[in-house]
Amino acid sequence: MSPAAVGADAGPLRSEPAGAMPGELVVARAWKYDGGPHWVVPGTYLGADAAGHWIFQPAGAFVARPGAGFYAASDAVCLIPHQERSDRERADPEAAVRTADWVATFYDAAHPGDFRIYIDVSTAIGWRPLQPAGWEIHSVDMDLDVIRSSTRGVYLDDEDEFAEHGAAYGYPDELVERMRASAAELVTAVEGGRGVFEADPESGASRAARAWLEDGRRLASSSGG
Repeated sequence: MSPAAVGADAGPLRSEPAGAMPGELVVARAWKYDGGPHWVVPGTYLGADAAGHWIFQPAGAFVARPGAGFYAASDAVCLIPHQERSDRERADPEAAVRTADWVATFYDAAHPGDFRIYIDVSTAIGWRPLQPAGWEIHSVDMDLDVIRSSTRGVYLDDEDEFAEHGAAYGYPDELVERMRASAAELVTAVEGGRGVFEADPESGASRAARAWLEDGRRLASSSGG
């Protein structure tokens, strides 16, 4: 199945969630390249900045995929990069990366594990409105993960899975090259602390994400969450 066909019966995906408001429900739905469902994570829309759209995913949220599920152990924020950017914006030296083929989740010291940044290299990223309100953000997970760990530093994970699925699902050569290039660019950006990936030297958490995490916690507190 082509990634573009995932969920096509529910209508086309949009590059941006025009009119999205803070506090609205956002359900993140990841898929695999063969059209199989992957992780589903509920959250709350916080807002957007030059880097993209920020979603608060609170502790206690039920995170699930076929055959597995758990309640999130800590708060996190998810960043969806803008999918419509001009060549000038992509070349901006202040931008963390040129590629938009990723979905990033940021944690702070409240997370019981050692992850601080977890980036899913992805394709076919797009938004779809929910009725009567809220949004879904869809993406096709391409296996490769760029991780900043408080104990292991920055590393690229699941290269073996990428190779296995590439053969099993028939990843086109052009897509393989694009995903590898995106992963390499993201590793460099996270290692260099560029843009939103600038990390606090003590905790390893993203400075930009920390501010959005605080916003999400205030929003949850004010709404009784």
